[in-house]
Amino acid sequence: MLILKRCHAADGDADKNLDMSALNRALKYGVFATIATLINLSTQELAIRLYSGPFDIYVALLLGTVTGLVSKYTLDKRYIFAYATKSHRHNLNKFLAYTFTGGFTTAVFWGLELGFEYWFGGKIARYIGAVIGLSIGYVVKYRLDKHLVFARAADSASHSLSSPTTET
Repeated sequence: MLILKRCHAADGDADKNLDMSALNRALKYGVFATIATLINLSTQELAIRLYSGPFDIYVALLLGTVTGLVSKYTLDKRYIFAYATKSHRHNLNKFLAYTFTGGFTTAVFWGLELGFEYWFGGKIARYIGAVIGLSIGYVVKYRLDKHLVFARAADSASHSLSSPTTET
């Protein structure tokens, strides 16, 4: 059973310190990746329905990426890596690092989505490419985030666990 509880890592290794098995973490990550994918694609679909002008696919792609990124960051930070930021500035820095590690994975996702649109044509093909690209991207992104963005979970837990933290 998936348990969504907030934990704090004590020495910077979330895998060792969180009360979460690798299987539970993988399941949660998969569920959150699915949620972010649905948010991304729903935003794209809404954007396409609301705007059908020049570069409409690119506008939809960008808006979907932003909504997917923000939702995935929020879920990953809180439930996968149990990372509590100390301030809004610290949170912004983590979000920027999270966004930066997503650069390559976003290129894969966009490439497959637009490639499927070009090779096979149509919305269904484009969304199939998006799902494949996002799936590949999220597998890579987890490793990048674990080792680069949230690697120092001790940053958020090194001060007393009872001290106030920003949970945004």
